[in-house]
Amino acid sequence: MSKIVFFDIDGTLLNHDKTIPESTKKAIRQLKEQDVFVAIATGRAPFMFEDIRKELDIDSYVSFNGQYVVFENEPIYKNPLNQEALIKLHNKAKSHHHPLVFLNESDMKADILEDVMIAEAMGSLRFGHPEKDETFYLKNEVYQSLLFCKDEWQQEYEREFTAFTFIRWHEYSVDVIPKCGSKAEGIKKMLEKVGFQLKDSYAFGDGLNDIEMIRTVGTGVAMGNAVEDLKIHANFITKNVDEEGIVYGLKSVGLLR
Repeated sequence: MSKIVFFDIDGTLLNHDKTIPESTKKAIRQLKEQDVFVAIATGRAPFMFEDIRKELDIDSYVSFNGQYVVFENEPIYKNPLNQEALIKLHNKAKSHHHPLVFLNESDMKADILEDVMIAEAMGSLRFGHPEKDETFYLKNEVYQSLLFCKDEWQQEYEREFTAFTFIRWHEYSVDVIPKCGSKAEGIKKMLEKVGFQLKDSYAFGDGLNDIEMIRTVGTGVAMGNAVEDLKIHANFITKNVDEEGIVYGLKSVGLLR
């Protein structure tokens, strides 16, 4: 194998109905038959896309926006959130009635029993409201947190908590990851492990958390449904996810014959 391609999940592998188009499934099988290494790069936790990995027979991935990297089912890189900084974030968020969800590789817990913003944001991913355990992050390594607040609050958190990067993925929620952490950094860790050159790496994405990835890989492809801030960094803009955008993009960059 001489080439590797990373796929984001939501809006890229999954269409707007949260299903994988048949054309995408076929394209990934063809990539493997042509000895192209296939991996996932997502903001999701591993337990949140286990079904997708099984359906596509993919066992290498960059999760939590780069903080937990697995190669052929074996973790090769872990970068948890700083617990002391997370305690301070939790205290501030509580004072403003902004809920948090804490995630590790196998579970997620909320710091509140029930919240409308959590329910709506998690529902958009087809997940229910997490159970409450506000001390979860004190007992486990946490690779990503979700902060639930309106956009006008985000800059205040960014100014105060410089140990973290805040990436908005929903009207009500932002990902909280370690500063300088990104899908791009996770991809670099996997390339080092597998022995691929950066110039032989490709990535497909659609969201704000894909910007560093698209800018870093050898060839970055933005979905037609991608946010405009991502498209300006892409080497190529393919069609919408619901218009066989994966297949069109793979053929256009020469990965599929």
